[in-house]
Amino acid sequence: MITHDQIERNVGLMIILTVLVVSVGGLLEIVPLFFQKSTTEPVPGVKPYDAVQLAGRDVYLREGCYNCHSQMIRPFRAETERYGHYSVAGESVYDHPFQWGSKRTGPDLARVGGRYSDEWHVAHLMQSRDVVPESNMPAYPWLAKRAAKDTVGADIEAKMRGLSKVGVPYTDDDVKGAKAAIGDKTEMEVLIAYLQGLGLALKGAK
Repeated sequence: MITHDQIERNVGLMIILTVLVVSVGGLLEIVPLFFQKSTTEPVPGVKPYDAVQLAGRDVYLREGCYNCHSQMIRPFRAETERYGHYSVAGESVYDHPFQWGSKRTGPDLARVGGRYSDEWHVAHLMQSRDVVPESNMPAYPWLAKRAAKDTVGADIEAKMRGLSKVGVPYTDDDVKGAKAAIGDKTEMEVLIAYLQGLGLALKGAK
């Protein structure tokens, strides 16, 4: 029988046993999540991003917005009073990768959809301090000059086909109409479309 003293004196044995314990514990915590409907099925009202929102999400990722904004409202009173209903896994089933995060230099954006007008978002992205004087967010004026179809929308059909292979229910018609949906919209317009769609399914939930 191996004693505790022997384990502490044998580095190799300690590593093996540590890996074993972490693996078993991880499996017991993670594997059941794949079989829980609350984590694998979308909540009522959640829909896949349309082509315009998906392109806007790519702008969001490319510009590193997730470095300062989380999309995860924790189940605490201070959080829910400020941002709305706490985040649930079923909201993010179509997110690849999900944008929950934990870093908040700026406010959480999980429920930002519909909170401000498109015009407000344009002003905020052009120069944040014009609408939020204390903001330290940088300006993104170039987004208004770039056509989304030439950047994030160039491969939108292939992206949607790829997402459909991992469970996002895009139809052939969705894919075929993707470039037409983006049309001549700018990167700023598709980014705003993405932001305006965030959190609407549970926004009014209590």
